[in-house]
Amino acid sequence: MNQPIQIVQRPAAKSRSTSNQFDIKTAQMARGFHTSFPEYSPTPLLPLKELAGYLGAAELYVKDESKRFGLNAFKVLGGSCCIGRYIAQRLNLPVSQLTYDQLTAPAVRQQLGELTFVTATDGNHGRGVAWTAARLGVNSVVYMPKGSARERLENIRALGAHAEITSWNYDDTVRFASRQAQEHGWVLVQDTAWSGYTEIPTWIMEGYTTLALEIVEQLGDVRPTHLFLQAGVGAMAGAVAGFFANYYGGDCPVITVVEPHNANCLFRTAQAGDGRLHSVGGDLSTIMAGLACGEPCSIAWRVLEACAQNFLSVPDYVAAKGMRVLGSPLGGDPRIISGESGAATAGLVAEIMENDAHIQLRRQLKLYRDSRILCISTEGDTDRENYRKIVWDGQYPSTSQAP
Repeated sequence: MNQPIQIVQRPAAKSRSTSNQFDIKTAQMARGFHTSFPEYSPTPLLPLKELAGYLGAAELYVKDESKRFGLNAFKVLGGSCCIGRYIAQRLNLPVSQLTYDQLTAPAVRQQLGELTFVTATDGNHGRGVAWTAARLGVNSVVYMPKGSARERLENIRALGAHAEITSWNYDDTVRFASRQAQEHGWVLVQDTAWSGYTEIPTWIMEGYTTLALEIVEQLGDVRPTHLFLQAGVGAMAGAVAGFFANYYGGDCPVITVVEPHNANCLFRTAQAGDGRLHSVGGDLSTIMAGLACGEPCSIAWRVLEACAQNFLSVPDYVAAKGMRVLGSPLGGDPRIISGESGAATAGLVAEIMENDAHIQLRRQLKLYRDSRILCISTEGDTDRENYRKIVWDGQYPSTSQAP
């Protein structure tokens, strides 16, 4: 535990204008599509009153995405919205007709013919793509980076997708999936954007605004002072940050982006401050499998550059602490089963607030007794064996995985 938590601050970010690309209108469109699925229900926003008091904060809320569509993670929101948008565009359907019933109508299926979606994933995103493809009657192919959990692979295969683990890291697996799409005429569903490939990543990010809209409705009159967002390529963080910046305007919470040390591409981009995206190569080894991405999404970075004030790079023990804290609640607080990536932000908050070695960092983040803190647990125990090793035995096995 001797690895320090590192911070890059951008204090002027909050005052900058942000794109309306992820505003409430976009979120209402995305949620309208998601609510058309019979399985839809909002995931819970849980107040952890006892933990907030123990840590010295006014309030602490955690959005539990393990309840999303029965898939144990939030990622299906982006993949499903993207696939739906693609099919609607191909059929010249207006967004207002973007519903499950419309897209599964026999005439639509006949008109579409054979259609295959392909993606690279550690599990959560691929599982969401496979689930959506199965529900809409189309095909899916999923490639996973080396070191991916067998349980996640089998969960994807159980949904009817062709899935396999490659011998490359996440970013190289994305490139392989892209080549396969070009060679076979498949549709690539990836939230990493590059030159000539921006529409689909944007649609994926728009899908994530559903959870942001749910949060503000669940909060009601409560306005959080701090929003902590974990990031891989940054798509979810960018979408949620953009929504909050648009929704709250000048009263926007302090937005902090959290990444693992060995895959901190957004942190390095913020640190460089030279107008270019900065990548991380190699195995990207971290227990935070869903955040092990070496190349940032350009669309997400533009949003985060404008409205995120803090970028933090954290060691693995922070995520492990979050898993234990959320899984062993104080008093009457609800129990949250949160995976390695899901618990990264709550673990960071607990570590900073509880450990007086982080007093300076606490001040930099403006975490005080009147703070109302919001975190998102983006996944449950999607790799149950690894979850037990970390929570029960304190083991941090080396991984090279990504979302």
